Amino acid sequence: MTDELIHMSATGMARQIRDGDVSPTDVVDAHLDRIADRNDRTNAFITVTEDLAYEQAHEAEQAIENGEPLGPLHGVPVAIKDLDNVEGIRTTFGSKLYVDNVADEDDLFVSRLKNAGAIIVGKTNTPEFGLGVATDNLVAGPTGTPFDPAKISGGSSGGAGAALGDSLVPIAQGSDTGGSIRVPAACCGVFGHKPTFGLVPDPSRPNAFSNHTPFSHLGPMSRTVKDAALMLDVMAGPDQRDPFSLPDDGTKYVDAPDRPIGDLKIAYSPDLGTYPVSYAVTDVLSEAVEAFEDAGATVEHITPDLGHTKEEIVDAYYTFANVLWGMLLENLEDDGFDPYGADRKKLRPYLVNLILESDEPTMKAYRDANVVRTNVLDGLCDVFGEYDLLVSATMAVPPFAHGEYPGQIGGTEIEPYRGWILTQPYNLTGQPAASTPAGFSDDGLPIGMQIAAPRHRDEDVLAAAGTLECQRPWHDAYPQ
Repeated sequence: MTDELIHMSATGMARQIRDGDVSPTDVVDAHLDRIADRNDRTNAFITVTEDLAYEQAHEAEQAIENGEPLGPLHGVPVAIKDLDNVEGIRTTFGSKLYVDNVADEDDLFVSRLKNAGAIIVGKTNTPEFGLGVATDNLVAGPTGTPFDPAKISGGSSGGAGAALGDSLVPIAQGSDTGGSIRVPAACCGVFGHKPTFGLVPDPSRPNAFSNHTPFSHLGPMSRTVKDAALMLDVMAGPDQRDPFSLPDDGTKYVDAPDRPIGDLKIAYSPDLGTYPVSYAVTDVLSEAVEAFEDAGATVEHITPDLGHTKEEIVDAYYTFANVLWGMLLENLEDDGFDPYGADRKKLRPYLVNLILESDEPTMKAYRDANVVRTNVLDGLCDVFGEYDLLVSATMAVPPFAHGEYPGQIGGTEIEPYRGWILTQPYNLTGQPAASTPAGFSDDGLPIGMQIAAPRHRDEDVLAAAGTLECQRPWHDAYPQ
């Protein structure tokens, strides 16, 4: 029964708990045992919250015995990224500066997951302060993909992706400012959804207005599309303390993965018209995209015009990100740290090079970057004026060895730290985009397909991903 539980979907698990076939304690036992046995493989968890998990499991069983109403995730284990707060549990941000930091209260989405009955079993690894699309830090070290732990799990939600791919939890939360949900999903062979900006509120403090440039999103990650949709239903909804949160339009996302897609018109562009993509990726995508046609959708190969080269898009992203990262340094100083002086040696060299030794963007550079951003938005809107979805690669290359960032693809030079991801355009525009498993490279590494839609059309993304999952199931491929 233990093996069955750890490979079970969250949706199926919640149903069995409601039906009395398994207890929350049974579920927690199985997953904590799996974490104890397997976490060393990938280094997915930075903190395991055993006491909290059993406390919540006991409360969940009492609720069942008392006949209380049960939430949609009642008794289901969930992992929280170590950039986010769970009351009474440490939040390190992947930094030695905060290794003993304990959260005073839950973040809003954590409260919503708890209220839905989810049981928190731990905090997942992340690069320091979430800066990076490969997960490594000086607190816990690197996290690898379950399919080959010597290779990256992606970032910054790399611990979440690895925990899912190695069946340590059925669902996990991620966050995405430049691909940090979608890249780990691609690296670890799982599903990750970056929602429409504002759909999942994030009333961050001290700056509630910091999430718009580039657009930063909270979202669900899971092994099945249905589980992510169920989790999105729980996390979504307005909050007055987030000035960008969207009103509730009544959509039930859990229904979307089962919806037929025969009425959808899908644009397929593996390179988004500007990014070099390796044959190892395009070979898999060209076969996987046929699943949409088999399901009755119209698929057309197009070449979008985003108005700029890959270098110009990456440069614009870095301009915005450097402003965001500069605020991080100010927050460190407000907390009593000296990142430019005595505490500099406690920071990862990658972060020092990326932030401390970078020039602050000028007002002109910021304005010019917004022109690039606008042109990218216009190019994507032109596509969505004719098509319901735009499908591409998530990553231009399969997962690679820790520290061996690619400098070129097919003879074309790329920026090594972010030039191999196709995720950033959607952080410039706020449109929904997900990465879903498309297949595997010849050496058995997962390849992700990115599916994007116009703002507020998250259900179309989920419907297409659900169709791909049905047509080309990936669940038997996970490490046992």
